[in-house]
Amino acid sequence: MFKKDSKERLTAPELANLWTQYMNDTMSLCVIRFLLEKCEDEETRSILRVSIDLSKNHIRKIADFLTEESYPIPQGFNEEDVNLDAPRLFSDNLILVYMQVMTLHGMNSYSLCTTTSIRADQRSYYAKCISETSQLYDRILSLMLAKGILSIPPILNPPNPKQVEFIDNQNYLAGWFGKKRPLNAVEISGIHYNMLKTMVKVVLEIAFGQVAKSKEVRNYFRRGSNICEKQLKELTTLLADDHLPAPKSWQSDVTNSTEAPFSDKLMLFHVVGLVAVAVGYYGAALSAGQRRDIMFKYTKLIGEIGLYAEDGANLLIKNGWMEKPPMVDDRDALSKEN
Repeated sequence: MFKKDSKERLTAPELANLWTQYMNDTMSLCVIRFLLEKCEDEETRSILRVSIDLSKNHIRKIADFLTEESYPIPQGFNEEDVNLDAPRLFSDNLILVYMQVMTLHGMNSYSLCTTTSIRADQRSYYAKCISETSQLYDRILSLMLAKGILSIPPILNPPNPKQVEFIDNQNYLAGWFGKKRPLNAVEISGIHYNMLKTMVKVVLEIAFGQVAKSKEVRNYFRRGSNICEKQLKELTTLLADDHLPAPKSWQSDVTNSTEAPFSDKLMLFHVVGLVAVAVGYYGAALSAGQRRDIMFKYTKLIGEIGLYAEDGANLLIKNGWMEKPPMVDDRDALSKEN
């Protein structure tokens, strides 16, 4: 199915794509297996089963790609990183919200992998991933709509009179002093979806902060939930100033379990990964913003979570949990071997 270009070796971006996806899929497989074990709603269970099948297929295919190129298979995550007997952590509705955001992340990642791949088999593989994940995302959103739990973005009224308008004053970019213009659709989109993704980080950090075995890791998650809660309030204020609704909060859908369903290594990897991705999403919203106060706010938020992500990476390294990605040859070290 995936035809390889003759004699073409994997490029560094292609190798990075495969390595990263393998790590994320092995982690995802552990998490979703646990969610399936605890979920009671049959329609949600069906979605989780599809997601598990996709992750298993991805893991097998990536292992084949790497083996063909004589690269080692990453350790990733396995049975030792999940405890299916632990009590549930999330309500069924929160499971769907989690799946919505994680599937959204997956589609964005596969799109980037496609555009950074040269080999035909790699492009074909990621095109298939996009198609499958898009179908899964459609099922998730349809079910959330049917259950009435989807946080629908704000809806704007058409202009009156109905005509195209152009910006005729540099005050459009203002935001520091005086009256601020209302948010535009591009800015609202960035705020809404960044809040949606931050909501999921908050519930994970709250839940993981309850169950992590290491005190240092628990403290890290509690610090993260405090940062995210503060950032949510700042973004909510931007919407509230224009009488717009914020996405639904899901903190109360975390149970009071204190027994860990996952290893500290998996939970820390998961949160650090989501925070790193959030930096990119904040950056995209920053680049599209056209009001100075909004651009400044995103710059501030990026700085806060950037430091938090770095501390998480240091914690992974300290505990010997950070797996090293493929590296370029160290020519200086090689020259000293002779």
